[in-house]
Amino acid sequence: QVQLVESGGGLVQPGGSLRLSCAASGFTGTYYTIGWFRQAPGKEREGVSCISSSVGSTYYADSVKGRFTIYRDNAKNTVYLQMNSLKPEDTAVYYCAAVRRVLLSRTCILPENYGSWGQGTQVTVSS
Repeated sequence: QVQLVESGGGLVQPGGSLRLSCAASGFTGTYYTIGWFRQAPGKEREGVSCISSSVGSTYYADSVKGRFTIYRDNAKNTVYLQMNSLKPEDTAVYYCAAVRRVLLSRTCILPENYGSWGQGTQVTVSS
């Protein structure tokens, strides 16, 4: 059974940076995709970024492109989301999710394509 544990959230001023971590366990097989999502109060969950296992391809939502970077450390079974130039509108609970297949392009930031989710970590961007 896949287990995902997020960490790294917190309070940061506008323009600051945070790095979120998603520690994954219970994967079997070679092909999977890890995605990062966020949900602000009163809003639907939205996809932020994702990375696939086979070729390490990545995808970013337009709202974070150029500011966020997703990458993985296979030795630690961990996927990271480096968030720079943070804005107040980035405030949300951030979740990582996993699916046992390779998703490419925009399909990898659609929440309905994922079956395993972490508990979430709060990110607050405020002065």
